[in-house]
Amino acid sequence: MTRALSSRGPGGRWSLMLLVAIGLLLYLSLSRTVMSAVGSPDRPMMRMVTDGVGRQVEVPDSPRRIITLTPSLAEMTYSIGAGDAIVGVTDNTDYPDAARTKPRVGGIVDPSIERIVSLHPDLVLATLESNHPTTIDAIQRLGIPVFAIRPQGLEGILQGIEQVGSALNRVAQAHAEVGRLRARQEAVGRRVAGLPKPRAFVLIWPDPVMTVGHHAFITEAIEAAGAVCVTRDLPQEWPRLSLEEVVRLAPDTLVLIANGHPTLQTETMKSRPGWDRVPAVVAGRFVEVDARLQHSSPAVFDAVEQLAALFHPEVFQK
Repeated sequence: MTRALSSRGPGGRWSLMLLVAIGLLLYLSLSRTVMSAVGSPDRPMMRMVTDGVGRQVEVPDSPRRIITLTPSLAEMTYSIGAGDAIVGVTDNTDYPDAARTKPRVGGIVDPSIERIVSLHPDLVLATLESNHPTTIDAIQRLGIPVFAIRPQGLEGILQGIEQVGSALNRVAQAHAEVGRLRARQEAVGRRVAGLPKPRAFVLIWPDPVMTVGHHAFITEAIEAAGAVCVTRDLPQEWPRLSLEEVVRLAPDTLVLIANGHPTLQTETMKSRPGWDRVPAVVAGRFVEVDARLQHSSPAVFDAVEQLAALFHPEVFQK
């Protein structure tokens, strides 16, 4: 006769222990799955997103301590209503005004990793346009997620805002901001349509001469404002030219980005050797725009409106 298994015998005790062990393993496995999905007091809920350069990055569901590694990323973050979560910015981040009060982590090219760690970020925003890949790698090796973008041109700025919105779980806010900026650009386009287009040369730096080329966001901003950028076909984004090449291009308008440096002021340009052969300088046709044209950020669309008014005062000053 077969006897029923009893927990009182040696075999029964081993069977009971086996069942308890299996149950414990199942419980632990389920707990890990649940904690991974909903987070814990020590580790917030995480999710996988694709960043602007195609990488899969695990980010907090709602980042609360963000460091932005360029001024443009700080502007994008503020533009979608997440500025309060920023705990660190790079030097020269001064727009909007609230960003001036944020702790600094150093320069765009060489931020302090030690300073970044000390601010305990749960997400770092970077751009391959400006930040060095070794900086991004060093931060990631410390277990801090880095979400990177690579904006190109005006459309790239809009895409960058959408991508940052995805990283910060503010998709609706980012979509609304992009809609507003696109509408402003289209409104400028309607007002300058059919008007004569100045032939503009953008001077980033005079010695050596540095300007803008194909796909640079400044090139596209100039053209969105109703002018022709005479260096639009140069393959590099930020080419260097000889002064002879500037003379050959014969721009009738010289665009300067006002940054307080004496070599980029209209009075200085008139007296610089050789520039008196450039038609724009001969005619004294200078257009000065402020620093909002310096970074690939939402503020560039302010600059487009500013440029359009300077290129076509007969329309915008009515």
